[in-house]
Amino acid sequence: MSKSRFVFDKFAKLIEQGLVNYKDISDELISILKSKRDEIVFKMKLASKEEVDILNKRISNLEKKIEKKNKKKKINRVKK
Repeated sequence: MSKSRFVFDKFAKLIEQGLVNYKDISDELISILKSKRDEIVFKMKLASKEEVDILNKRISNLEKKIEKKNKKKKINRVKK
C-alpha cells in the first residue's frame, strides 16, 4: 500500500507543479520507477550479469573436471 501511495503522491505533485507535458511526466515516472527498482535490487543483493556469467563458466569447468575424474576411476575388470 505504501508503495502505491508513494506513486500517487508523485503524480499529485507533478500535476500541482504544472508538468502537463506528456514527455515530462513520462520521464519523471520512468526515473521514479528506476530508482525504486534500484532500491529493490540493492536490498536483494542481486548479482550482475557479468558475475553470473563468470560463475556459470566456473561451474561448467568444475563439472568437466568431475567428469574426467569419473572416467579415470572406471576400471575394466577382467573375467576369470
